[in-house]
Order: sequence, then C-alpha cells, then structure tokens
Amino acid sequence: MTGHVNARRTALIVLLASAALLGGCSRKGQIADGGVYVTRSPCPLVGIVAGTGDVTLFDPVGSTDARAIDVVATMTNVRASCTDDGTTVTSVASFDVVATRRDPTAARQVVLPYFDTVMQGGSDVVAKNISGVALEFAAGSMRAQTRGQSTVRVSKAAATLPAAITKELTRQRKAGEVEAAIDPMSKPEIRSAVAKATFEQLLGFQLTEAQLRYNATR
Repeated sequence: MTGHVNARRTALIVLLASAALLGGCSRKGQIADGGVYVTRSPCPLVGIVAGTGDVTLFDPVGSTDARAIDVVATMTNVRASCTDDGTTVTSVASFDVVATRRDPTAARQVVLPYFDTVMQGGSDVVAKNISGVALEFAAGSMRAQTRGQSTVRVSKAAATLPAAITKELTRQRKAGEVEAAIDPMSKPEIRSAVAKATFEQLLGFQLTEAQLRYNATR
C-alpha cells in the first residue's frame, strides 16, 4: 500500500497549501477584515486509498484472463459522521460495496477483507484494522450489495493546532503590508504543525500484491 499512500500524501500537501486551515468533516469559510479564512475542524479526512477501491476475484485463482473473472466488487458512497466530546474525536465512516458475479446459478456468500487506517500528517500510520464485509448473492442473481462501517477515534489534543499557530494563521493582514503577500503556509513550522494535527481515515479492500498489480494495469 506504500505507493498509494505516498500519492495520497502528495495530494494532501497540495491541499494543505491551498487552504490555510485544513478541515476535516466540516469547514466554514468566514469573511473578516484582512481576508477570508477557513475554520478548521479536528475531524479526520475520510476517503478511499487510490487503487484499493475495487477488487477482482478469479476462478481459477492466479489467472488474470478476462474469461476467468469470478467476482468484481467496488467500494463506493463513503459517508462520514464525526463527534467531539472535548477529549476524543470519533469518526464513523460507512460505505457501500456493490458486486457482480459471473455465474448466477446458486446462492453464494462472498466475504471480502477491507482495511481502515488512521494516518497522521499524510505519512504516519497510527492505527490499522482489517475487517470483512459479506456479500450475499441470491440464487439466480448476478448482483449483490452490502454496507460496511469503520469507526476510528483520535485524541482531540493531537488534532488541535497549537494556539500560537492558529493565531498566526488567522491574524489580520492589511493590504499593502509585506506580510499580506506572504502565505503563512510557506513557513515550515506552520506547515509542519498543520500536517501533524491533520488526520485521515482511509479505507480500501485489503488486496494481495497480485490484486494490486491487476488494479494498476487493467
């Protein structure tokens, strides 16, 4: 999963640079003297890791021939809710799994493993859990759908920017001043603090190396 995480890290850095205060599950733009700034939420950013949102099962196992495709499943419709009790931030992400199969003859259950990972700063894995989601194909049906859920908890203190950093990011800047033309995110210490306080809740199918290669080349 390393290559996909690195790609996501790059995307996160670009996103951080474009918004002074990067949010999580909710953000509000506010107009104030000195410009527009974004109110930051401690909620994790939620998404599917690139290349892991689809899985293809083959029969016989090991084949990658189109005629051997057995089941194809996709993770989609990720939704998140976030609560903050003052000490812990809890994020609950739900998602749908939609699948089709080649042979609709008999009823069949297919269990697909998936992971939920908590990333800090776009690069550090602070928690990972592997679960399974069960698809129930009815006899005569080529399609099945189910829903999965992931819950993660993050320390509110860890997801909160230091007061000095928040003050610098939201400080009023007057037009014409040198400081007004400088993006505060260009300062390494501010960029580092924002990244450290930013968490992501990432989901995806737990794929084998062969399945990852197939997704990358199909």
